[in-house]
Amino acid sequence: MALHIDSLLNNRYRIKAILGQGGMGAVYQGVDETLGIPIAVKENLFLSAEYAKQFQKEAKILANLRHPNLPRVGDYFYVENQGQYLIMDFIEGEDLRERIERLGLIPQSEAIVIGAVICDALSYLSCRDNPIIHRDIKPGNIKITYTGEITLVDFGLAKIMNDGQITSTGARAMTPGYSPPEQYGTGRTDVRSDIYSLGATIYAAVTGTIPEDALSRATGKVQLTPIHEIMPDINRKFEKAILKAMEIEIEDRFQTPDDFKIALLNAGNLPNVLPLNLLIPPPPVEEETTQIKTDKRPYVEYATSPYFLEPLNEFSKSQLSSQQSRHSKRNLLFFAIITIGILIFIASSVFSYQQKAFTDFLATVIRNSPAITQPENILKPGLLENPEPSTSPSVLGSNPTGMMSTSTAQIESRENYPLVGGGSNQILFTSDRTNVNQLWIMNSNGTEQKQLTSLVDGACQPNWSPDGRKIAFISPCQEKQLSYPKAKIYIYTMESGEIEPMPKTMSGDFNPAWAPDGNRIAFSSYRKGVPHIFLYSFLTGTLEELSDTRYADIQPVWHADGKQIAVIRKIYFPHVWIISDTGVTQYQFSGNGNVYDYWPDWAPDGGDIIYTRSQESPDIPWLVSQEYENRGKDIATKIPVKYDYIQRPILEGRYSEDGAWIVFESWPDGTNHDIYVMDNKGANIMRLTTDPGTDFNAVWRPNIQ
Repeated sequence: MALHIDSLLNNRYRIKAILGQGGMGAVYQGVDETLGIPIAVKENLFLSAEYAKQFQKEAKILANLRHPNLPRVGDYFYVENQGQYLIMDFIEGEDLRERIERLGLIPQSEAIVIGAVICDALSYLSCRDNPIIHRDIKPGNIKITYTGEITLVDFGLAKIMNDGQITSTGARAMTPGYSPPEQYGTGRTDVRSDIYSLGATIYAAVTGTIPEDALSRATGKVQLTPIHEIMPDINRKFEKAILKAMEIEIEDRFQTPDDFKIALLNAGNLPNVLPLNLLIPPPPVEEETTQIKTDKRPYVEYATSPYFLEPLNEFSKSQLSSQQSRHSKRNLLFFAIITIGILIFIASSVFSYQQKAFTDFLATVIRNSPAITQPENILKPGLLENPEPSTSPSVLGSNPTGMMSTSTAQIESRENYPLVGGGSNQILFTSDRTNVNQLWIMNSNGTEQKQLTSLVDGACQPNWSPDGRKIAFISPCQEKQLSYPKAKIYIYTMESGEIEPMPKTMSGDFNPAWAPDGNRIAFSSYRKGVPHIFLYSFLTGTLEELSDTRYADIQPVWHADGKQIAVIRKIYFPHVWIISDTGVTQYQFSGNGNVYDYWPDWAPDGGDIIYTRSQESPDIPWLVSQEYENRGKDIATKIPVKYDYIQRPILEGRYSEDGAWIVFESWPDGTNHDIYVMDNKGANIMRLTTDPGTDFNAVWRPNIQ
């Protein structure tokens, strides 16, 4: 059973806090009351013979390790009918995953040092009489302390080699993006497998993007994206070292950790004898206690999902105060050393953080989504998809606003489609069919497609006012992205065609979402460096920040009651979160996991949220629906669910006004991005646009009031 806070374990170890919770047990922070030192307690509550043996093996591995960058075990015992327990060094600070979340991207100079330090640890493990293979190296298993020290943790999946032979295989880690191909199935692993995982970890740290999965690469489904395509300013020697470590064939990688370490240090022009541990700036000790408070709203309270497998460490204010006191003298001692380290690397490139990771995801989804081969007999009664060839739009010279429409032939081909969705039976969307992204409008059966804007810098991300008379959108918009650090928000009035900037908008504002009361607009903004959610009130003319966290928040959508907003929050992986319109309440909605969740939309009755989901190595994004009452759980239904033959890439699903239909973007041929609608069960698909340009950002127009 789980341990209680302030309970005494084995008459010696006082439990103080839960650091993490998993399926087999938890990790606790505690105090050894005999020695008066902080400790970490790892438990195993799953006591089958196989798992108990694996847990005991981890204890024996760690108990015999003596290396400054590896944890030590001080005790191991079994409590009958309760569980197994490891007592280990308590390593304070943050893991590399949290560091990436806090900084966005890790500077190259720092990543070189982290990689070299872990190579030292791997070299120590591989040179033992019975070599040890870690087999689960990833950002979450590299800790950085408050004094800047680096430690490789979590040996629960390690194996021991005896004269080059496997004596115990145990469980295997298969973390997509980080595990080498030989780690899937029954392939043999050795220290070169750890070298691959370390290379992938460094790749993720400097790009903010998890690399393509090794198994998909090995089978020819995807190729590894070169780092310079993501980060053009990457040190090419550094990139070459990372990519060599991540070679698919094990013989093509660095053959020893020392080889990898030398390549990293050479890339950074660093001597091999450099005291590496002293070069990493430590995480801020007081970070959790320095949240910005305003007069407008109280301190944010978070509702933490019980389904986090690897939750972020949370400390109370009293614990942080204790940590600060304990480390203040040591921090002063290392301050000068850290400063010298910063000066050494002052010429190294330091990169921006969240924007690149967002845009890379979108590009990868589109680049890796293949054409979907459809059965020849899919055009059954009731299935309304129209596969006719596209027709370019023509200019309506008599239109004083410069509006455009499709040709008569294209309109006539859709006259048999029904008008669906309720509201005004119209759909607004973005298209680059005139070579620049502009706003377009059409009937909900695809007829009468007309261009609304003709802005030199383009326009996209439209959102209707509740009365159906105005549109909030952003410009400039040269291409489809997940974030727009240079955009501003504008208001388009349908009756006059007049365009005005939203009051108080500035560069870095995007994702406008009109509140149901028509008096407020929620939007994402780079005003604080990382995208956060802001709220502008037309009644009071005030601007308020709703999400002042260290994480990136984008794509707000409103609940019909106007009191809750669904957003995408990126904590290593992006997932759906809910925040109140005051910013006080914030909690995770979609389940945690190694998947990407984007483009949420709330059903008109507030009963469920649909959103786009993609795998860690994006292939074909799909649409899921999750009931509001299942918030915080990994319980979501894939849409479409009714017919297998309509599986296709789906982005930006949006509910119609009556909740019976969903409009979305798809490209089943692998290239032509068009607007489709289907009913909320995934049936009765209608293809509304066929132009060879990219059509996206489709939204339903409400009733005109």
